[in-house]
Amino acid sequence: MALFPSSALNAGVRKREVFGWAMYDFANSGYTTVVITAVFAAYFVGGIAKGAPWAAFAWTAALSVSYAIVMLSMPAIGAWADRRAAKKRVLAVATLGCVVATAALALTPGFSGAEGVALAMLLVIVSNTFYSYGESLTGAFLPELATAEGMGKVSGWGWSFGYVGGMLALGLCLAYVLSAQAKGLPASHFVPVTMLITAAIYGGAACATFALLPERAQPQAAIEALGTWQRLRNTFVQARAYRDFMRLLVCTVFYQGGVAVAITLAAIYAEQVIGFVASETMVLIFVLNLAAALGAFSFGYVQDRIGHKVSLAATLVAWIAVCVIAALATTKGAFWWAAAIAGLAMGSSQSAGRAMTGYLAPPQQLAEFFGLWTFATRLASIIGPLMFGAIAWAAGGNQRIAILSTAALFVVGLLLLLPIDMARGRAAALRTADR
Repeated sequence: MALFPSSALNAGVRKREVFGWAMYDFANSGYTTVVITAVFAAYFVGGIAKGAPWAAFAWTAALSVSYAIVMLSMPAIGAWADRRAAKKRVLAVATLGCVVATAALALTPGFSGAEGVALAMLLVIVSNTFYSYGESLTGAFLPELATAEGMGKVSGWGWSFGYVGGMLALGLCLAYVLSAQAKGLPASHFVPVTMLITAAIYGGAACATFALLPERAQPQAAIEALGTWQRLRNTFVQARAYRDFMRLLVCTVFYQGGVAVAITLAAIYAEQVIGFVASETMVLIFVLNLAAALGAFSFGYVQDRIGHKVSLAATLVAWIAVCVIAALATTKGAFWWAAAIAGLAMGSSQSAGRAMTGYLAPPQQLAEFFGLWTFATRLASIIGPLMFGAIAWAAGGNQRIAILSTAALFVVGLLLLLPIDMARGRAAALRTADR
């Protein structure tokens, strides 16, 4: 089976361009895997904030601030990039910003007290904001690389390649952490090195994207410059004409809220509820990424056969099962089953969601409409973890009730997905292209 079937690509598009595009998923996945999920999050709470009662809240607050910034600014940035055919230029700025800020996280052990906490929070806000910009902009290239019939394959291949990048970054970091711990070195020594490893992989792999991926869009007629809020409002007003796209955005807010819980709180749940130790958690995250890569790659081919909507619905059912199994698990073995299913569902659901967005977005406004998709995913990243934390707090710290309640986000997402008409939504997007 070919990785890049000719039927999936537009005429004249060479496979190396799709490889260059997929390399960006490879490049940036290490950031979420190492910084947000497996390493720096735990170090911030236990090392920088010294396990203070407010430490977890400070971490989620920093992430929420970055998501809010992206929500309010990405549609305007996408519109600017569309007008000037500058997606690649803006992507370069976003990449540089995330790489530099991630490398700068290595400096945080040199500061103590409130100063150290403030610096770490600032760098997390900056790095995660630029990471989110890059994720949105690279998604906007997808419809330029694949036909409507092959979008699922190409999107799935990119996501799976991304998880391979995440495993590479985490694997190298894990090897270094284990060697450092064997020598008795503290976290303040080995965590900075993991930040440098992650930044180096991000920056180095992204070079392939900028070398191989062309900017195919053409500049559009100049229009009056608008402020961020007005541009965001105008983009949403325009998007209302595409009701199936808008329904997808609302659906995305709910199911991605559940996915955000898995990404940001899986390690915490594994350690505090199931009893994993730190090294076991890193292995768990590594295997989860492996399952996600397999899910995204294999499901990318399936979704072009059975349809993006059916594919996404199937993964949401799997996510519901994950929440139930994780809530009932009392042994590490049982939780491993939940993690394995979560990995498969994570890769396939993210791949299907991105492909659906590209399928329903107007061709002339790809970056702008992917900006709306980013708005939805970042809103979800605020709602999901905050809901989990609020329920756990109200339940007296019972995270089992919180993870079971997370299933409701996937149930609502599934119900909102059912009325979406893919053929009608695609026709509306193409009508704009014909004008």
